[in-house]
Amino acid sequence: MSNNIKYSILIAGFLVVLSGINKVQAQTEPMYGQYMYNMISINPAYAGNRNVMGLNTFYRNQWAGISGAPTTASFSLDGPLDQNGLGFGVQLYNDVIGVENATGLNGMISKGVRLSERAVLSVGLSAGLMNYRADLTQVHNLFSTNDPAFYQNYNSWLPTIGAGVFYNTDHFYLGISLPNILISRISTLDMIKSNIEKISDYHFFATTGAVIDASENVKIKPSVMMKMISGAPVQFDLNTNVWLKDVFGLGVSYRTNDAVIGMFELQATKQLRIGTAYEVPVTTISGYTSGTYELLLRYEFGRDLNKIKSTRYF
Repeated sequence: MSNNIKYSILIAGFLVVLSGINKVQAQTEPMYGQYMYNMISINPAYAGNRNVMGLNTFYRNQWAGISGAPTTASFSLDGPLDQNGLGFGVQLYNDVIGVENATGLNGMISKGVRLSERAVLSVGLSAGLMNYRADLTQVHNLFSTNDPAFYQNYNSWLPTIGAGVFYNTDHFYLGISLPNILISRISTLDMIKSNIEKISDYHFFATTGAVIDASENVKIKPSVMMKMISGAPVQFDLNTNVWLKDVFGLGVSYRTNDAVIGMFELQATKQLRIGTAYEVPVTTISGYTSGTYELLLRYEFGRDLNKIKSTRYF
């Protein structure tokens, strides 16, 4: 049995065990349909993993056409710090949901240890600040128009700390992470004062994927992401991408009890990758929205694709 199959079995069992642990309340971390090309946003151990300096921009317009629906924008820079596996990352993001607005800056540091000629195990930490704002005066309260809880706004600076582990070979990867260990956004005190039954809690991500060489010009890349939030149902993204001649990527995903996602990736130049995604909800909200749109751009400095080819797939 190959090492990749062994690792796949281990992570599959790990996911099954974890899937029965917690149940949830609300979406408080951004969602990413193209997570496999934007993993620095969910796992700090991925910072510098591609061994090249890269700029990554991302925009997501969720449930277009619905007032107050989530929108997310992020800008990140990551790369190696030395030749011994030390990497760094910086991410600036803005996440808007209804009357809530979170803007933050995270710094990341990672360390990779080579386990064999092709296998690397990395650990990473992130830390930053988030400015959380909630304009409760804009809430339309139909049941209690004089509720004093909605006569005020919130504006707080909150610390963020995250951690992750990432293992990869040329054709396989496995990662686990807690993007924000601290409880942030609305603090417990603010929740009590405002009677809002929502609080950000732990978000746990597990990701795994592989690259299968179907032929010289065709690569198949299946992947899975599991997201757990204390208070919400465990959610899986089941994805398959097909790469043609290392230039075009076509993919489809299913997010459990949520959406079907179509993706298109283009390696426009040796440095520039363009990715788009379109989600169609499978829930009752589908009758009120034209769908969800994503755009991803990544530019890498000094990459020699003739020397490093396999890492471009994740």
